[in-house]
Order: sequence, then structure tokens, then C-alpha cells
Amino acid sequence: MSKVGLIVKREYIQRVSKKSFLLLTFLAPIMFAALIFVPLWLSSIKGDEVKKVAVLDNVGKYAPLFKDTEDIQFVPATGDMESYRADKDREIYAFLSISADLLEHPEAAILYSEKQIPMSMKKEVNNQIEHILRDEKMASFHIPNLKEIIAESDISFDIRTVKWEADGSQNATSAEVISIAGFLLTFLIYIFITSYGSMVMQGVMEEKTNRIIELIVSSVKPFQLMIGKVIGIGMVGLTQFFLWGILTFVLVTGTLFILGGDTSTAELMQVSSAMDANAMAAVPSDSTALKLHEIVASIPIASLAINFILYFVGGYLLYASLFAAIGSAVNQPEDSSQFMTPMMLLMVFALYAGIYSVDNPDGPLAFWCSWIPFVSPIVMMVRLPYDIPMWQNLLSLVILYGTAFACIWVSGKIYRIGILMYGKKPGVMEILRWIRFRG
Repeated sequence: MSKVGLIVKREYIQRVSKKSFLLLTFLAPIMFAALIFVPLWLSSIKGDEVKKVAVLDNVGKYAPLFKDTEDIQFVPATGDMESYRADKDREIYAFLSISADLLEHPEAAILYSEKQIPMSMKKEVNNQIEHILRDEKMASFHIPNLKEIIAESDISFDIRTVKWEADGSQNATSAEVISIAGFLLTFLIYIFITSYGSMVMQGVMEEKTNRIIELIVSSVKPFQLMIGKVIGIGMVGLTQFFLWGILTFVLVTGTLFILGGDTSTAELMQVSSAMDANAMAAVPSDSTALKLHEIVASIPIASLAINFILYFVGGYLLYASLFAAIGSAVNQPEDSSQFMTPMMLLMVFALYAGIYSVDNPDGPLAFWCSWIPFVSPIVMMVRLPYDIPMWQNLLSLVILYGTAFACIWVSGKIYRIGILMYGKKPGVMEILRWIRFRG
């Protein structure tokens, strides 16, 4: 085995065998799902306490119109607010004071409380007041059945989207799901490149600080050591991504089975055929399994997975080589900030460019960022679900990999000198001299 291969094997086995890698790999998908769904589930659980709101209606027409909910009980009140406030035995949580006609004086309604008023309570009070004022305004027009007419004319419409394939077949799609998939891939590749690139820099700095590097370079060339470390840690990232993909597939499949266990595969296939034949009317709209099946089918999973790996590898090689060069050039972790700051700003810009391109994947921002190799791995993850022209995808990859190999070459020249330099912190001009050095 070549020396580079030995270094790759050492880096890979050393990191994959760590307990932290195993725990993160197998627990991260579960933890990520829990972080999303557990708070949603807990927030949907209503408390047993019913909060009382005293309605002090000086106008005399609003208090009876408020309706109780599961969490709030509206209590018509008389007198003034100070008498209620002075009552130590009261069970009132908040006081709604209405001092004038709200259509003419919207500021006349004020919600008082000794505690911070929850957002849910404020929202409920606002909704009920809006409903009351809307009915009052419609009644002032003296048009018979105006409320029923408006209710019947209030139509909600969600158009179906269908994609034509090259063979003439039709597949249901979801713009919302595609946007979410692009955003998640953008965020994932940002996390992967940042995490594993930083891992390369930390590994180089540890070896340099501990003087282990002086023994290693006596057996291998500095460039071989750098490229072996970059490839080894990159393979760790791909392994983790592959395992996460399998675990995610298992979780999604399990969710489909649990939520739609009463729907067989044959029924789903029959429903899909019916959709392709424009027989949507025959499909039950409340079928959870069907909706999940449509969502999964609308995502070009194979194409996205292949491009994710290609852009991750290209982006990782580019940034990891630069991180390795930074790690070799500095002596202390705090010295790396002047070199890391511009790179992290590029990464943050790429993330925000990807986020802002979700709604306009073919706009100028997304289009031109596709050709900038320092941001294209992140931005292209947003554009790829929207079937961009093949030439744009290929050209972006060519530019990315061309720049990555150029960065590897430049970083190798910095690495071979910086890895054995101790003491003085190098400046930008000093590093440029290392690049030009031909020895």
C-alpha cells in the first residue's frame, strides 16, 4: 500500500472507531427528528388550567359576545378595574378593558395582567375582537344575509402540480416539499463542509503542537501527509452521510408504516396510476399514507444524493485543503482567527445565498453563485431539485473541482513549509513567499 493510502487508512480507522463518532452517527437522526417533533407534540398538549379574563365593558355591548375556549374563560364584569385588582381572593388572570366603541377607537381595548400575557391569549382575544367587529361592520351595511354571502365566497384553493417526464409520464410534485428538501440539503452540506474541514485543521494543529509531525515527515512527504489526512477525514464524512441516509430511510419507512399501516403497497400503486390518469377525484383526500407517498415520490432522491456527494466532495476538498494550510501555518489555535474569518464569512454568505434562493432558484443570485466555487456547493443544493439545465450542473462541478485541485496545490506548498515552522506567527506576505518557493 502507498504511503498516502496508509495515512488515509490511519485517519479513517482512528476516527471511525471513536465512540463519539458511533454515538453521533446513530443518535443524530433520532435526535434531529426528536428536536423537530417533540417540541411540536409538547406544544400541542393543552394544560388543565383555565385562565379567567374579566371583560370590563364600559360600552355595554361587547362582553356578552366573547366565547369561552378550552384555555380561556371570559367573565363579564362590572365596576372598575381597581376594585378587582384590590381583591386578594380573585381568580382573574387578566382584565380586558373596553372604554369606547372599537370601530371608531381601536385603541380603547387594553388587556391588563400582573403577569406577562401569553402570546396564545393575546392572539385569542385579538381573533375574537376582530370577529365581533367584522360582524358589527357587516350589520351596518343593512344587506340581508351578507355574512352568509361572504362566507360562501371565501374559497381556499390549492392547485395540483404535475411534472411531465421525458417519456410522457406524469408525476405529482410539491413545490413546498421540494423547497424544504433543497433547504435541508443546503444546511446539511454547510454543516458537513464546516465540521469536517475544521476537523482537518484541528488534526494538523494537534500534530504540529505535539511535535509528532517531525517524526511523521521523516517517513512521508508533507504533501502526502496533507492529502492523506484530507482524504481520510473526507471518507469519514461520506461514511457518516451514508449511514445517516440508511437510518433516515428506515425512519421514513417506519413513519409511513405507522401512519399508513392500513394502506397496502398495491393500493398505493393503484392510487398513483389513478393520479397519472387524472382521476384525482377517486383518491381519498385524507389518506395520510397517500400524501406521504406523493411527497417522497416527488423528490428526485437518486439525483439529489449523487449531486450531494459530488458537491460535498468538491467543496470539502476545497475548504479542507485551505483549512490544512491554515493549521500548518499557525502555532496556536487563537492565531488562526485572522485566516479563518474570511473563509467563515464566505461560508455564511453561501448559506444565506442558498436560503434567499429557495423562492427564486433561477434568479440572478442563485445563477451567479452557481459559478463561484466557494459558494456553489451550498447554493446548488437549492437549485438542483428544480431540474436546472444539465450544462449548468456540469459546468458548476467542473469549476468547483478545478478550483479545489488548485487550492490543494497551493495548500501543499504552504503545508510543506508551515508544518515545520515554529515560533513566529506568519503574515500574509510570508505565506505568499512560501507559495512562490521552488525548493
